[in-house]
Amino acid sequence: MAITLTEKAATHVKNFIAKRGKGVGLRFAVRTTGCSGLAYVLEFVDEVKDEDQVFESNGVQVIVDAKSLAYVDGTELDYTREGLNEGFKFNNPNVKDSCGCGESFNV
Repeated sequence: MAITLTEKAATHVKNFIAKRGKGVGLRFAVRTTGCSGLAYVLEFVDEVKDEDQVFESNGVQVIVDAKSLAYVDGTELDYTREGLNEGFKFNNPNVKDSCGCGESFNV
């Protein structure tokens, strides 16, 4: 499978990297936290590590470490605006349950 970005998400990432002035892509990972166990981590990447998996989607490189890939494989990242709120939305087919606040999930 792969990690994909919608056109809106890709545009947002490209614009942010351009404003930042450097970067090769977006790291997508998970960390242990929250009431449901796992939370998503997004950060901009300046250098890809040898052990990273790299996916290309709508002109953006999405970099995922091997540990995280088991939890996020098949995920589509979207960028949404709802009223005054905006941010990434994760469409992850592996999620079995998430907490009420939306900060964490489990598989």
